[in-house]
Amino acid sequence: MAESQIEWTDATWNPVAGCALASTGCKNCYAMKMAWRLDAMGVEKYQGLTKKVGRNITWNGVVREDPTALHIPLSWRKPRKIFVNSMSDLFHSDVSEQFIMAVWDVMKKTPQHHYQILTKRPERMSLLANSRRIAVLPNVWLGTSVENAKTTHRIDELRRTPAAIRFVSFEPLIGPVGRVNLKDIHWAIVGGESGPDARPIKEAWIDEIHAQCDRFGTAFFFKQWGSWGKDNQKTLEEGQRQRISRTNMG
Repeated sequence: MAESQIEWTDATWNPVAGCALASTGCKNCYAMKMAWRLDAMGVEKYQGLTKKVGRNITWNGVVREDPTALHIPLSWRKPRKIFVNSMSDLFHSDVSEQFIMAVWDVMKKTPQHHYQILTKRPERMSLLANSRRIAVLPNVWLGTSVENAKTTHRIDELRRTPAAIRFVSFEPLIGPVGRVNLKDIHWAIVGGESGPDARPIKEAWIDEIHAQCDRFGTAFFFKQWGSWGKDNQKTLEEGQRQRISRTNMG
């Protein structure tokens, strides 16, 4: 487990490593580059998870369960907000149900922590939750990623998933999402893409989501403009100051 620089969480916990591209929002995933670096450093858990295609680093589809990481939250007594699997997707098809249930057991045994699980595969998450193979836990937040209008169907799958807190990460926001139904969605995170190849984010897209959060009573958190907006960040932030609130959920 590691302390996190992600604004909406305190720490990360990675019982699974490795993933596969799910949609266009994955194109510049920071975790792929991090896994490549950790592999080069000789970290066994991350060896053989990525490949180089031209100048780009990408997942090669290998997903690795790490049972040795399961115990980590059990020894962390101080309450934390913990992002589960920042280096993977817990609901990837190659993560066994048994292992998902083992992760759930750890979260149940550590009620002092709040766990945040973010997936691009909410269909499987919904299936497991509705079949009661994984239980609703008061300290577990379930979320999905939406990067543009083509992926908004994930919100409907999330809404069908029993959970104490449901959240949507509109990050990296690389296109408008249009009208979305945020009923029963408790929290929305919005952010631009980071890295040297970051794609642009537009102010109108952010305002559109912010207005719909107001309509549905969804808490709104504007995380960052991303690398693309750095040169214009001060100007952009000043223009947004009165319209975009930064709302932390405890």
